[in-house]
Amino acid sequence: MDTNESYAVVTGASQGLGKAFAVHLARKNINVIVVSLPDQNLKELSCELEENYHIKSHYYEVDLSVHGNVMKLTEWLNANFNIHILINNAGLGGTKKFTEATSDYINTILQVNVTATSLITHQLLPNLLKQPKAYILNVSSMAAFSPVGFKTVYPASKTFIHSFSRGLHEELKNTNVFVSVVNPGAMKTNTDVCKRIEKQGFLGRLTLLNPDKVASRCIQQLFKKDSVIMVNPISWLVMKILPIWIKLPLMTQAIKREIEA
Repeated sequence: MDTNESYAVVTGASQGLGKAFAVHLARKNINVIVVSLPDQNLKELSCELEENYHIKSHYYEVDLSVHGNVMKLTEWLNANFNIHILINNAGLGGTKKFTEATSDYINTILQVNVTATSLITHQLLPNLLKQPKAYILNVSSMAAFSPVGFKTVYPASKTFIHSFSRGLHEELKNTNVFVSVVNPGAMKTNTDVCKRIEKQGFLGRLTLLNPDKVASRCIQQLFKKDSVIMVNPISWLVMKILPIWIKLPLMTQAIKREIEA
């Protein structure tokens, strides 16, 4: 594929899996536009990608929980770039008693995980359809396969992403745009996350992944046109096999330990 004048867009690109996506794409000589919150060293990342991999890179700092910001981002992208890859990685989690969650907390998770992903995809799709080949990768979660107490909103939002991706894949299967979804478990993004997951016990450690390995696997399988990418098959199998009446209390108890620790 000639990618000299086309770009991959990666949201949530400042750290963790999003940053790993950007690096792996740059290694493949693909120009990258990194998107993330302000004050996350995004400019430095963009410069590093250009210097280390000799590709073109741009950055855009934005809070995707605000509808107007999402529209301005997509307008800027469509006006200035040919987009052939979209990776919707930006997402918010959180562990909290639902009764203690504020309305802003709930709304922000839904706006970033559900609304922003849907709108960015919708607004960039005409651009993607103009390219010879194009790809969309949406990052869901293992949490999409089971509700979880003390997380409530997050798993529901990731169930949406999984369903949305599968439906869009079917709708676009006779076009040049291929849609895929990945459902990873928790990742070793920083020390705090690792400690938090360790507190969940066996179930938490079972799903803990390395972002670099996940990104490498995802990009490899995306280009092979794998519509549902598996990165931790053991935990995926456990989630699929266990009936809801077993996994719901098990997972809720694990998350409760995280809160109480």
